[in-house]
Amino acid sequence: MKTEKKQNNLDNLRHSAAHLLAAAVMDLWPDAKRTIGPSIENGFYFDFDFGEVKVTEEDFPKIEEKMHEILPKWKAFVGKEIDKEEALSPFTDNPYKKELIEEFSKEGQKLTFYASVSDPKAGYKSGDYFDLCRGGHVEHPDKELKHFKLLSVAGAYWRGDEKNKMLTRIYGTIFPTQEELDAYLFQQEEAKKRDHKKLGKELDLFFIDEEVGQGLPIWTPKGTTVKHELEQFTWNIENKYGYQHVSTPYLGSEKLYQTSGHLSHYKENMYAPIDMDGEVFYLRPMSCPHHIKIFAHKQRSYRELPVRYAEICDYNRYEKSGELMGMIRVRKFQLTDSHIFVSPEGLKDEFKNVCKLIDEAMTVLGIKEKVSYRFSKRDPENKEKYYPDDKLWTTAEATMKEALDELKLDYVEAEDEAAFYGPKLDVQFKNVNGKEDTIITAQMDFLLPEKFDLSYIDEKGEKKRPVMIHRSVIGALERTFAYLIEHYAGAFPVWLAPVQVKVLPITDAQFEYCRELSNQLKKVGVRVEIDERSEKLGAKIRDAQMEKVPYMVIVGAKEVEAKKVSVRLRTEIDLGQLDIPEFIERITKKIEKKSLNL
Repeated sequence: MKTEKKQNNLDNLRHSAAHLLAAAVMDLWPDAKRTIGPSIENGFYFDFDFGEVKVTEEDFPKIEEKMHEILPKWKAFVGKEIDKEEALSPFTDNPYKKELIEEFSKEGQKLTFYASVSDPKAGYKSGDYFDLCRGGHVEHPDKELKHFKLLSVAGAYWRGDEKNKMLTRIYGTIFPTQEELDAYLFQQEEAKKRDHKKLGKELDLFFIDEEVGQGLPIWTPKGTTVKHELEQFTWNIENKYGYQHVSTPYLGSEKLYQTSGHLSHYKENMYAPIDMDGEVFYLRPMSCPHHIKIFAHKQRSYRELPVRYAEICDYNRYEKSGELMGMIRVRKFQLTDSHIFVSPEGLKDEFKNVCKLIDEAMTVLGIKEKVSYRFSKRDPENKEKYYPDDKLWTTAEATMKEALDELKLDYVEAEDEAAFYGPKLDVQFKNVNGKEDTIITAQMDFLLPEKFDLSYIDEKGEKKRPVMIHRSVIGALERTFAYLIEHYAGAFPVWLAPVQVKVLPITDAQFEYCRELSNQLKKVGVRVEIDERSEKLGAKIRDAQMEKVPYMVIVGAKEVEAKKVSVRLRTEIDLGQLDIPEFIERITKKIEKKSLNL
């Protein structure tokens, strides 16, 4: 209850600040037309129609100054219920407010206005600013609305409809104390520095070309190097846990997806059908039907179970353009996917193994402390979203809960978040902007084995139905890549770094020695580049640090003479002169162990 009350207080604070913003804007631009100003997560916004006037972030200082100037007069908010005619009266030239008033009136909603007043006893009409509003304000605006900051300007269609006029949206934030505001602004600055879209461009890791298409990221050579390392890590850890790797088509027939149920439950996320020689195909959004077909292509024995298939799959899912974001939400991606076929008796232990695999993967990637776990269950009342079999769901959810509890996994339960065929464990990760996304999912599935009539022969020679587990190990390569960029601010652990060593000759006289050193490093699998530009050493070091290269090897006349190298870390730590074999041993061990430090 305390958390809910605190959130209500924040919502009231932010909504009140939106009124203060609108009052300042209307004072500065009297011809502007105000529309709506709700509280949102971490702040508030207000949409305005400024006509031909262009308001930018350069105007923020004078808007904030005006807000502070107005604030001392705002002792309270006073509300009043009014009729339609009185509500329309002050907005004769504001089509947006008129539209809302007409709509609310037709729906039978009460119309309430709130005014900011200097004397609460003087009543509503004494206010110098008022607006159509449902309420939810702070009690003492002059004391509580001090710690605010305007953040950005964006375009926004009226009521979110692209057929309507584009308005100017001003975003801001406010907190109860200056300390909280400062902490939030610091976090936002950190988020900007770590933004994977910004770093992806600066470090030449990936880009999105509008001519290729929205939501279709292109990996550069450096980005592809990281991608290859993630793929190889996935293959190796899956081999360790007993998975068999397979390769299946990125298309599937209409009949396949009708049987699986994707066309009836997931069609809005699938691309349009493709007609080939009279047959209908779809770009696959998931590989479960394909892996099912591998299991079903011959009769199985209980001795084979569990059967674990793994594949890094190409997926195509339709995402609305407004929901696309860098590499975190895309339309084409590769998932480190797997499907396990297990006996009902072995389901719990196998699911526990899946959780252990995920935990180990998160540990190696260095993000274990950044993830949280969500046990996603169905809503029994939602008959359309979930397969209607209460016994199946009860068994699946109870088994998953037992597995999670036996592992002593710290998780939260979330109703109405399951897949249509079974409960799932979602591994959640917060990006630098504080938004939480699912990075990995593991799901139990009793349904698809039924739909595809899967079976194995048990110890008694009788046919039995297996259960499926759908799971990923490090999620979609694109999304995980984005999170790793942000988590490490582009400074990847040495095993993931696109360039692991930058060799920096002081003069041209050291080029030959540097090339010999480079060849030695390449022979043991180290990714190395030589900076042969005619630049001063300081500039070369600075550029290598900007590129987040883990090791800088500086070579001058002294190093050539001593047959050594001077090693500097990107953290500005100087390791001094090292023998070449000593340096090679150091870096290869760090790479082999996938060390998180240098």
